[in-house]
Amino acid sequence: MPPARILFWAATAGVLVFSCHAALTQAPSLAVSALVAFLYVALLTCGALVLRLRMFADALVCGPHDARGVALTFDDGPHPLHTKEVLDILDTYGAKATFFVIGHKAVAHRDVVIEIVRRGHQVGVHGFAHARLFSLWGSKRVRDDLEQAVAVVETITGERPRLFRPPIGHTNPTIARIAEQLDLRVVGWSVGGHDGLATATAEGVVGRISRGLKDGAVVLLHDAAEHGSRKPAGVTALDAILQKIEAKNLRVTPLSTWLDDESEGLPEGR
Repeated sequence: MPPARILFWAATAGVLVFSCHAALTQAPSLAVSALVAFLYVALLTCGALVLRLRMFADALVCGPHDARGVALTFDDGPHPLHTKEVLDILDTYGAKATFFVIGHKAVAHRDVVIEIVRRGHQVGVHGFAHARLFSLWGSKRVRDDLEQAVAVVETITGERPRLFRPPIGHTNPTIARIAEQLDLRVVGWSVGGHDGLATATAEGVVGRISRGLKDGAVVLLHDAAEHGSRKPAGVTALDAILQKIEAKNLRVTPLSTWLDDESEGLPEGR
C-alpha cells in the first residue's frame, strides 16, 4: 500500500478518535479543532492534486522495479495536425506511445484516432469533457463522462480502452472507485515536460524531461493544447527528447509491456 494511503487512513482514524473524544469529554478549543480540520483537509487536497502519491487510486506512475525502457504518453489530443506530426516523429525512431485522448476531440477527429491505432500505438481515455473541476463532480457526472469517453474510443477503434488518465491529473475516492468499476487502470507519470503551458519552450521541455529519463520512467507530453490549436512545445521538443533517450542507452517501451499477463492490470509503480 502506498505510504500516502497509509497516512490517509491513519489520519482519518485519528480524526474519528479526536471527534469521539471531543463528544464524550470536554470539547477542545476552537483553535485546536480548526487546526485539526485544516491539516486533514490539506492532506486530502494533496492526495487529490498529486496523483503520484497514489493516495486514492492504484495509479501507474512508473514501471515496476525490473522495468526496462521509458514509456511515452501524450495528453489532450487528438489534433488533426500536431498529433500526426508526433506520429511521424515516433515512426522515425520506431517508438510506440500511449495517447490519452479527450472524448469530444476524438469525436471531431475520428480519423486521427484511427491513425494512432493503425501505426501501432495505444489509446487511453482522458475524460470526455476534460473538465478542470472534474475532481469536484458528483459520482453520476463522473461516471457519465467516463462511460461516454470509453464508448467513443471503443466505437472508433473497435477495442475497449483499458487506461485512464484523469483530467489535470486530479483524483479522489469517487474517481478511483468509478474507474475501477469501469475496468480502467489509472495512469499517472513520473516526469512531465510542462509542455501544456502556453509559456513553455522546447528547450525547457527537453531539459525537464532529460533529468527524469531512466528505466521505468513514464513521460507526460502533449500532442495538442487543452484548448485551441496552439502547438504544444512538447511536439517541437519530441525529436530532441528521443535523441536524449538514445544517448542514455534507453529504449522507448509501450505501457502495454508492463501489463500483467494474468490480471491484465498494470503493476504498482515504484
